[in-house]
Amino acid sequence: MEVQGRIKMVGETQSFGSNGFRKREIVVTTEEQYPQHIMVEFVQDKCDLLNSYKEGQQVKININLRGREWVNPQGETKYFNSIQGWRIEALQAETGGTGVPPVAPADAFEPAGDLNEEDHDDLPF
Repeated sequence: MEVQGRIKMVGETQSFGSNGFRKREIVVTTEEQYPQHIMVEFVQDKCDLLNSYKEGQQVKININLRGREWVNPQGETKYFNSIQGWRIEALQAETGGTGVPPVAPADAFEPAGDLNEEDHDDLPF
């Protein structure tokens, strides 16, 4: 699965416990009719993947949905979901134009001055 959008926030790496567990969060805002702010976690060695990304960048993140069950001390069962990222890539920067490649200015084209009006071309149209 993947989520695509513009980076709203890149968090700092957090460490938990003595076992060295690390987590880093990123929030991506989707670009659709009703934009969503999706928080994605990167864990352990994947935290470093976010080092070169900044707010405002367009990205695509490959994700896994994770779910777990927990029974609290009162015996109630609770369920938790998380979105875990495992790859991130920058999308093509916006050109701000119409998507048409640039064209040289008109004065860069020289008119053909050596045409002879008496020459017949062999084009069928």
